Amino acid sequence: MGNIRPSFIKSRALRLVEMYPDQFTDDFETNKHLVSEFSDVDNKRMRNWIAGYITRYRQRRVD
Repeated sequence: MGNIRPSFIKSRALRLVEMYPDQFTDDFETNKHLVSEFSDVDNKRMRNWIAGYITRYRQRRVD
């Protein structure tokens, strides 16, 4: 079973991916720094949640 993430995490993550499609990769560390740079996330846990969702989203997506 996988993790179920809240809708506010998914919506923020997908909005960032839509705004910066070529920036995000399937590497968590890279995405973590990019989320900090491109958004106004105020704490580390939310930043990691969003970066983790983006990472999984990019890994599942076939380009």
